[in-house]
Amino acid sequence: MSRTFNFAEETESTGDKQLKIGEVSKLSGIGIEALRFYEKSGLLDRPGRTYSGYRLYDESVLERLAFVKKAQVLGFSLDEIKQLILHKRNGENPCEEVREIVKIRLDELNERIEQMIQYRDELTIALKEWEKTGEAEGHVCGLIEGTEIEHVISHKKVGKH
Repeated sequence: MSRTFNFAEETESTGDKQLKIGEVSKLSGIGIEALRFYEKSGLLDRPGRTYSGYRLYDESVLERLAFVKKAQVLGFSLDEIKQLILHKRNGENPCEEVREIVKIRLDELNERIEQMIQYRDELTIALKEWEKTGEAEGHVCGLIEGTEIEHVISHKKVGKH
């Protein structure tokens, strides 16, 4: 006898609530394709399947997804989040690693802020000079061609290692 499940149906044997991927998407606010990607990437445990092949997730998947979202807001990459999850699966507490990653992020962010302040100051000086100059002939624009701004802002994303 083949058994199929309805959305958020409780299994007969354990009483645990099982959620189909659409329900998980709706409850978590994460798209179905992202959920499939998270599963393939190892961020989510492989869900059970119905006889007809539908994914069935335990309600604990919502806690995992909430963790992933919070970690992303804090600047953790998906690879870093996966490593933290693997540590936990292995019975290790990843909190020390989290602190180290955040310390590195803060150092990078502070450096980036200093670069941006220096760049802002250089742009302010250049603009004041350009306001005095007015028009400047050049190949395209003499103002840009004649500038002596030395500071370059790196477009590298902070903290994505």
